[in-house]
Amino acid sequence: MARSWPILLIAALLLVAWASGATRLLSFEALAEHRANLVALVTAHPAIAAVGYVVAYITAVTLSLPGAVVLSLAGGLLFGPWLGTALTVLGATIGACLLFLVARSALAPLVTGRAAGLVDRLRPGLEKDGFFYLLTLRLIPVVPFWLLNLAPALVGMPFGAYVAATAIGIIPGTAVFVAIGSGLGDVLAAGGRPDLGVILAPEILLPLLGLAALSLLGAWWRKRKRDA
Repeated sequence: MARSWPILLIAALLLVAWASGATRLLSFEALAEHRANLVALVTAHPAIAAVGYVVAYITAVTLSLPGAVVLSLAGGLLFGPWLGTALTVLGATIGACLLFLVARSALAPLVTGRAAGLVDRLRPGLEKDGFFYLLTLRLIPVVPFWLLNLAPALVGMPFGAYVAATAIGIIPGTAVFVAIGSGLGDVLAAGGRPDLGVILAPEILLPLLGLAALSLLGAWWRKRKRDA
């Protein structure tokens, strides 16, 4: 029973989130609807609003709720590109770490059975070059964020390396989405949606690929020294 309480807590929070309709707030429509009130809250109580934003991001990531992109955009809209990026990286990293710890203990048997195939595909890279491999996957968001929060825990990756790779690896992509959000006010006011396809533009995608290549180079160098 002592090992199962994290599962029960997460299940209860998920139930509350869906039953209360809180998950519907993680949408572009909700962001547009509540934009004026949120901006007023940040203006009146900036510190409280910043803490509330980080807590909301931690909760969304820990519960693996959809809508992380909307939250990142909201961070830019409400706090600007620099502070928004810092708060988003903080919330996402803490949430990912909490899920990692839960997965390592209580969720391991359940997740291993349901996601065994996906975890097995990532296992060799995580076991051999955990930090650099995870860093590469964080820099290029081709693997679902929730899976990258769970798989390292299930293969026994050291917590310190996981935290470092997560915090560093999510900065570039987060900065892009937050920057988009920082100029989103007029778009939402006009009833439009942000063009998230901009992340595939060469001037953004190529630097991300370059950073990923550098991390792979680090993994190659480590393997070369290990085999020498």
